[in-house]
Amino acid sequence: MASHLELLTELQQLDKVPSLERLRAAQKRRTQQLKRWAVYEKEMQNKKRKGDKRRGYWNLRDNRKRVSFAASIALLEASSRNDPDEVRYLLKNNVSPDLCNEDGLTALHQCCIDNYENMVRILLAHGATVNSQDNELWTPLHAAATCGHTGLVKILIQHGADLLAVNSDGNMPYDLCEDDPTLDIIETAMANRGITQEMINETRAAVERRMLGDTQNLLQDGADVNRHDSQGATLLHIAAANGFTQAAEMLLEGGARTEMRDSDGWTPLHAAACWGQVHVAELLVSHGADLNAKTYLEETPIGTNPSSQKEPDETLFMTD
Repeated sequence: MASHLELLTELQQLDKVPSLERLRAAQKRRTQQLKRWAVYEKEMQNKKRKGDKRRGYWNLRDNRKRVSFAASIALLEASSRNDPDEVRYLLKNNVSPDLCNEDGLTALHQCCIDNYENMVRILLAHGATVNSQDNELWTPLHAAATCGHTGLVKILIQHGADLLAVNSDGNMPYDLCEDDPTLDIIETAMANRGITQEMINETRAAVERRMLGDTQNLLQDGADVNRHDSQGATLLHIAAANGFTQAAEMLLEGGARTEMRDSDGWTPLHAAACWGQVHVAELLVSHGADLNAKTYLEETPIGTNPSSQKEPDETLFMTD
């Protein structure tokens, strides 16, 4: 996690570069957050493993029928250590390769983050679901693409990974890939499968239709539409970032608040501006969204607009 002084220094530097560069910096920071989270989780798993061994709770190869650890913990721990023998032992003893932790992270996800190609092959050979999704709807291909693990991307695609899988932020694997060789592999596979822009658009539209249905159910049940997810985002942030105008309108009519902030201090208007979602931005402004709201890096919504290399014009947010 960057210190306050480092953030201030970065802010001063970002003030001197075009808005598109600031967008790329924000995207890079979010990618770094994912990688730091993966490292943190791996460290926590290792600490727990060492502590439990000291207490003598775990002996995988004894003759007892009961194991003190949950099978998901044992599998994830062995996978994070890149221990193929232990993983094979567990899988041969009827441990499901698709078991996950509280975040929905499977061993396949973890190995795609850590770049353990051999382990991924073992898991897939034992029936691991190549398109498994965690709580944020990330598939293993999302993870491998984000981290630029070219070899893993090839393996996953060969095993039928969904190239159009959409996570909770509305991103497909190719949206998250910043590594050119890896991106080329994904785009080539998309072309080979006959995936067109029309198919991509239709898949994204299907996501909005599902969000509309889910939102309608939440409103009927009286649920809190301003609840934050693990990244601090609300449903309105997600709708805004993805340009889901109908979903955003339904949320606003149902009590969604435009001033809510995520863990980076972004409001839904920042999200709409960052991804160039003009219609949603106009809708948010018409519902009182603050054009001068600042993120923790002191950026206003206008300052996050990536539509051009020049400073964006405020008319982007003006309603008719």
